[in-house]
Amino acid sequence: MSEYVDDGHLMEVEERLKDQARAAEDRAQLERIGARVLGRTKGFGKLILFGEHFVVYKVPALVGAVAAYTDCECEVSTSGTPGVEVIDNRPAVPHYKIKKKDEGDVAIGLVLKHFGLDTEKKYSVKLTFGGDLTCVSGIGASAAQVVALSRALSYELPRPMTEDEINAAGYEGEKGYHGTPSGIDNTAATFGGLLRFQRTEGDPIFVKKQIKEPIRIVYASTGITASTTEVVGDVRAKKEADPAWFDGLLQKYCAIVAKAESAIDEADLVTLGKLMDENHLLCQELTVSCKELDDLVLAARSAGAIGAKMSGTGRGGLMLALTPTEESQNAVQAALEKLAPQVWTTMLA
Repeated sequence: MSEYVDDGHLMEVEERLKDQARAAEDRAQLERIGARVLGRTKGFGKLILFGEHFVVYKVPALVGAVAAYTDCECEVSTSGTPGVEVIDNRPAVPHYKIKKKDEGDVAIGLVLKHFGLDTEKKYSVKLTFGGDLTCVSGIGASAAQVVALSRALSYELPRPMTEDEINAAGYEGEKGYHGTPSGIDNTAATFGGLLRFQRTEGDPIFVKKQIKEPIRIVYASTGITASTTEVVGDVRAKKEADPAWFDGLLQKYCAIVAKAESAIDEADLVTLGKLMDENHLLCQELTVSCKELDDLVLAARSAGAIGAKMSGTGRGGLMLALTPTEESQNAVQAALEKLAPQVWTTMLA
């Protein structure tokens, strides 16, 4: 031992190291607890494979939840000043959160009302939204947000809820974004997986599909944020102005989605891709596609996608491409990255 270091000093150093190790263990435990809590507040993004706009009129749609999600941390108090503080840390395409803020505030208010929280007179609520789902038109970001919020409130209050009750709370929030939502987005955000969804006069019908093999998807953003309320309203106006025209498109769509469900059941990706192409043509006839979406769809097909279409609201937002192998998925991703501001990959399984 060095003559400059005594036993007492060594003991101090050892105790300091032990304290640091204990502090590191405590931090790690808090992080694990936090991760578990946030894991219980997830709302998934989604891609509509078949059925955008037609699903509003009580015909089946096929939707796949993506792996990316929104989460929510929630603090509710009766001791602070009544009101709602929202910290929105979600990644987003430019201007998305600005354009959607007013609708989002209404949506959050509807969920809080659904839970009986009066933030004007009694409750102080602080909400922090995060996760890895990039907010972009077509991905179901609004539904992911209100489902995550519903889960967080259920955990915080606490108020144990079934998945159906979470879904119902999310649907109430979706009214703030969409007026009269179909329910497809909040259902995918709640349950995940690949779903067959259909509105009815009562509760919606949804069936979780079993997939024989993974479905590889590339999806890309036009960078354009569209208002779902406005686009759905415009489609409704066109339907009312020319019912025969709309009914013709609706019947074509019903034939397509029935074949698409069979193709999924049989793991027939080639047929599934062709049906996606046909669904995109119907969206063009419905006037909800746009040049930016059409350009991305054509680029994906040229790069090796076996099917490609717009997904979601349209007139901006997202498109998706079906890629049967990892190699083709990578090739399509690379091609779309030359044109689109944001490109992602996912796998439905």
